[in-house]
Amino acid sequence: MSAANPSATPTGANPIAAIAAQAGFMIVDGALATELERLGCDLNDALWSARVLREAPERIRDVHRTYFEAGADVAITASYQATREGFMRAGLEAAEADALIQRSVTLAKEARDACWAAHADASRPYPLVAASVGPYGAFLADGSEYRGDYAIGRAALAEFHRPRLRTLLEAGPDLLAVETLPSLEEALAVAGLLPDLSTVPAWFTFSARDEGHISDGTPIERCGEALEALPGVAAIGINCTALAHIESLVTRLRGVTQLPIIVYPNSGEHYDPVTKTWHAGCAHAPAPRDLAEGLPRWLAAGASAIGGCCRTGPEDIGALARARRARMPG
Repeated sequence: MSAANPSATPTGANPIAAIAAQAGFMIVDGALATELERLGCDLNDALWSARVLREAPERIRDVHRTYFEAGADVAITASYQATREGFMRAGLEAAEADALIQRSVTLAKEARDACWAAHADASRPYPLVAASVGPYGAFLADGSEYRGDYAIGRAALAEFHRPRLRTLLEAGPDLLAVETLPSLEEALAVAGLLPDLSTVPAWFTFSARDEGHISDGTPIERCGEALEALPGVAAIGINCTALAHIESLVTRLRGVTQLPIIVYPNSGEHYDPVTKTWHAGCAHAPAPRDLAEGLPRWLAAGASAIGGCCRTGPEDIGALARARRARMPG
């Protein structure tokens, strides 16, 4: 963490738990790609938002700063779909690819530092940067990131993730966000790399198909039990999932783990990975309409960190920040 951090977490401590203890819960940022598209970026590409790291990096920095100014405690970098293999497939050399991967962390840190210099607030946790580690299926860009039906096993998955983890860590993030995982096997592959690579804590979030299972059908309880005691795992949770499923998934996780639980669901719309389009979600009468409405239910179920994934924006994160201020004494 930055030396200018007035509330730095002691070495070895869990920064997610520390922020939740200080502020009630940690606020994760919202969708990066949604805001980049709003700014005019074309993301219809196998590299998705990682394409913008090369073409318009200042727009990524601007989106990060917007989320920090809205009240986010942590920004997730634009490295979800950024891999050496993906960039080289697009014609870049390995060194260029690694530089772009590291740029994703640098841009978020620059946005955080600029926001804090302008809006430092002793009552607010010092913001963090989480380096996004997307699943193997994101590199494939074939929709398998929502199924987990890979043709490779744990050892090959570990070898795929190892170089990117090392490259991201060299850029100095505060956290790793190992996110949108469709399978427990991939989570265990990445978690197994952590002890040899870094002391930087990591959160692991899965995409889920329903109220009790991640995308490949594994019960969420099994994921919590498997990751609970592994070194380097700072939180477990769910992202890129329908609002209607979150409360049950948090409740089930809380029954098997004492780790912080992190959730950042989609806006409520449904994504078709084949056509790469969004559609109105199915009606679920008990489901919250948005993040702010879901917040008290998810906190009551045991969540420690809450934010938004696809199709959420700064207004959603601002609503979470206002709700948190209203809950804090004084």
